[in-house]
Amino acid sequence: MSPFTVIDSHCHLTDERLFPDVEGGLERARTAGVEAVVTIGTHPDGSREAVALAARFPEVYATVGVHPHSADQATDAAFAELRELVREPKVVGLGETGLDYYYDNAPRDAQRASFLRHLELARETGLPVVVHTRSADADTADIIADARGVVGVLHCFSGGRALMERALEAGWYVSFSGMITFRKYEDADLVCAVPADRILVETDAPYLAPIPFRGKTNEPAYVVHTARKAAEIRGEDPAEFAAATVRNTRAFYRLG
Repeated sequence: MSPFTVIDSHCHLTDERLFPDVEGGLERARTAGVEAVVTIGTHPDGSREAVALAARFPEVYATVGVHPHSADQATDAAFAELRELVREPKVVGLGETGLDYYYDNAPRDAQRASFLRHLELARETGLPVVVHTRSADADTADIIADARGVVGVLHCFSGGRALMERALEAGWYVSFSGMITFRKYEDADLVCAVPADRILVETDAPYLAPIPFRGKTNEPAYVVHTARKAAEIRGEDPAEFAAATVRNTRAFYRLG
């Protein structure tokens, strides 16, 4: 049992590597001190599955959306379904959406169009947006600057200082994953630069398991290692830092 409690602000319980043992994974998370988990929708089918899991488990909440890798699925029909799903009581956000110019699994114009549609739905519903961005700092920063009336989080942040500062100026949050525990991680200064009331931690499970589990399937229980490492980088008490991230995650997603 961890000496502190924390929230996994971003994971993928619907991924086939986690889904067969969601119940066991959540039990391990509770034992580790994880008090809540937000599972993220990445396409229409996965969003429905995320909502179903949130309805099943009291500590699980869901977002719904279309990942930039699947932006070619961001059709009118898909958004009509998202509009229905956001009515579910445990849907707490939209996304993950955003831009990924590293893999370019979908055309960039389709990614940008999908991102903008998520932001428009966020304005209509008042829900926050969960943003994936990779190798697309300039376009992401420009879109954030124009996204008035919307609050978001740059999840699993691996961008540059200029993008981070633009997001923070807009009132957004920044979330860090197990990458910050890796020996070759070089952006500790950015972990330190996020204000105490804007920083979140996550697993992005089943990806990016932190040390000492690197190379294994990540799961929500491991977020405590990311929180502990972030506190170490920032020179803060782990329990106090974790408590701040819990407050921030609850405020961002309006978990109460």
